Order: sequence, then C-alpha cells, then structure tokens
Amino acid sequence: MKFQLRPILSEMKEFYLKPISKSRFEEYLSKLQGGTKGDLKLPISGFNPMAKSHIIGKIEELEKIQAELIIEQTIEEINSNANDSQLATFQVVLNLADDFGGGWTNHYSTDFESKFKINALVVRHFCAPYFWTSENYTEQLVRLRTKEYLNRTLYWLDNSKPKTLENHLEQEIFVAMKTTGETSLESNSRIPFIDNFSIECQGSVIYTYPPPKANLISYPVIGLIDNKHFQNETFKY
Repeated sequence: MKFQLRPILSEMKEFYLKPISKSRFEEYLSKLQGGTKGDLKLPISGFNPMAKSHIIGKIEELEKIQAELIIEQTIEEINSNANDSQLATFQVVLNLADDFGGGWTNHYSTDFESKFKINALVVRHFCAPYFWTSENYTEQLVRLRTKEYLNRTLYWLDNSKPKTLENHLEQEIFVAMKTTGETSLESNSRIPFIDNFSIECQGSVIYTYPPPKANLISYPVIGLIDNKHFQNETFKY
C-alpha cells in the first residue's frame, strides 16, 4: 500500500472566505459526505464549518511554511518502507481543528478521537493528520505529526481497533517507536501510577466522558483526573 497527499489548504481557505451562513454549512456537508448522508467522501471532519475568520490566518501560516509539501515529502519517506503487498492507496488530508476560537472543538476529546476512532477513515483508505489553531507551526512539527498519523494507519492495517487500555497503550508505543525510535517512558514520573491504573483496568473497555455526563450516569471515576493533559475522565464499564 502507499500514501498519497490530497491537498486541502487552498480549498478550505476559499471556503472560509465565504460568509458564515446556512449555505456555507451545507457546502461543508457536501464536501464531507458527498451525495450520501452519513457517508465520508472527504475526511475534513476536523475542520469547524462555522469557524470565524482567524482560521484563515492559521491556514496561511501553514501555507507559508509549505506544510503540504512537507507532508508530501514525509509520505515519500514512509512509502519507501511500506509493504507493497497491499495495493490500496490511502489519501492523506491535513485537518486543522479550531481549539483556540472554535465553540465546537474540545482539544482533548478531539485529539483522542483523531487517534483512536479512525475506523471510518481506514476502511475508506483515508489518513487525517490533525493540527490545531492553538499551535505554532514549524517544519519539524509538521513532519513529526504526519509520521505519527501515517504510522497509526499502518498499525490499524495489521491490528484490530483498540478497546482496552492495554490496546491503546500498545498502539501509541508502536507509533512512538516507529516515529522517533523511543517512547520516553523511562523518564516519566507518572509511570508507577499508570502501571497500577493499567492493572486495575486490565481487560476493561475504555470510555471517556466529560464530567457533567459522568455525574449523570454515575460511572465510577478511575481516570487521570488531576493531570492537565486529560480534561475528560476515564471509566471502566
């Protein structure tokens, strides 16, 4: 199989130059779904269709550093080591999620879904690296992020989708090793806590809910509640 860039930045900049309106939202749905409601024609779900004008500036920042050219170069590198026994071509489409000024995008839950809920993308031969309006973009960032998402797709081709905490960790360890050659676990002071948490949740299916919903359904909280990197709480069902 191989990856192939599907450019999107200029198309989305032109889209965002149009006034916020019902027709703009309907145009977004048409791009996303094609002519079939609920389908996925173009993987742009990370883009907020009603984002305000600041997102145009962020797209221009990505264009200034030639982000899509960097992605294309990174794809060529990954393709050179890819398994040619699979004939499929995966289209790679940059997504820009508005976690800075958007009202619909929670960075933490969106980031989780972009990494672990990608079955709809994989079965349609898509890969969608996510970038954020809150970020400062560099060539190094674009290259690293692209490798991570390409390697996640490769992992999904040979493994079932993650369900347990152990499955999630296995996926991200694979991605880290393939992307950088290391996991940085040795220097992490949270490892004893994570080890105990993993034992407690072994074999459990992981769900994430924002705190208000968690209170409503009365799930026991066993997550990384006080860790600044996790706004959502994790529960054992």
